[in-house]
Amino acid sequence: MHLGDIHGAFGTIRASDVSPRRTWRRRVLTLLAIVGPGIIVMVGDNDAGGVSTYAQAGQDFGYSLLWTLLLLIPVLIVNQEMVVRLGAVTGVGYARLISERFGRFWGWYSVAGIFLLNFLTISTEFMGISMAGEHFGLNPAVVVPVSALLLIGITITGNFRRWERAMFVFLFASLLVLPLAVLSHPDARQVVTGFLIPGVQGGLSSNATLLIVAVVGTTVAPWQLFFQQSNVIDKRITPRWLGYEKADTVIGALVVVIGAAAIMMASASAFTGTQEFGHFKDAFHVAQGLSTYISP
Repeated sequence: MHLGDIHGAFGTIRASDVSPRRTWRRRVLTLLAIVGPGIIVMVGDNDAGGVSTYAQAGQDFGYSLLWTLLLLIPVLIVNQEMVVRLGAVTGVGYARLISERFGRFWGWYSVAGIFLLNFLTISTEFMGISMAGEHFGLNPAVVVPVSALLLIGITITGNFRRWERAMFVFLFASLLVLPLAVLSHPDARQVVTGFLIPGVQGGLSSNATLLIVAVVGTTVAPWQLFFQQSNVIDKRITPRWLGYEKADTVIGALVVVIGAAAIMMASASAFTGTQEFGHFKDAFHVAQGLSTYISP
């Protein structure tokens, strides 16, 4: 188990600090030091594949699939809170626990599966980077290698605090979808209906079913279990700080759903009543449509 000072993006907790957190100020400062693994792992799901899926849901089915996001909040919290406790109490990673409990074969099987899944996921991320660069008039042949080098540079620095701060920069950048949703002027009544009343605009179909499965699959992913448990260990979070890390996980679940809902609402608001509604192509065409139909 890694023991020592906790160096978070927004604060530090010394290993020698055993004083109780009786005041709100101390509790908030402690939460700021602990926060990170939960939010990062959750918002990491609003990646290229996730954004494309949420945008497709809005463009093809309007606001009617917003309810799927609310159902995912408790699922995310329960799944990730489990690995938080496992990491804090055992001090070892998820794959190692699988090996110790079920044998080396299943341990290696899980690692091989997550390696393949991550390879495919990273491939979609760089496809998204390529499309984003193309949208802004940048050469994908330049944008993709530069992005890859930046990612490698952030990862291999060896400084946990620097890495976590870099992740929060990306996290805050991803929240730019919130003003996008506001600028799209969504129909408040349809938004409330979409969240509270399960249904599918135009009726349930094979395409709608596949899209609902895609929303669930892109929001709840296996890599999250491995990542957050390892991140809790690397950050040296012990059972004493479990309450704060659980709060971090809950905040992360809420943030990722808010971001996903913002993308879905912006897409629904932009394309409803246009010829493109119900005819999703890819994220690149969604970006073009948003720039065409959304104005301050």
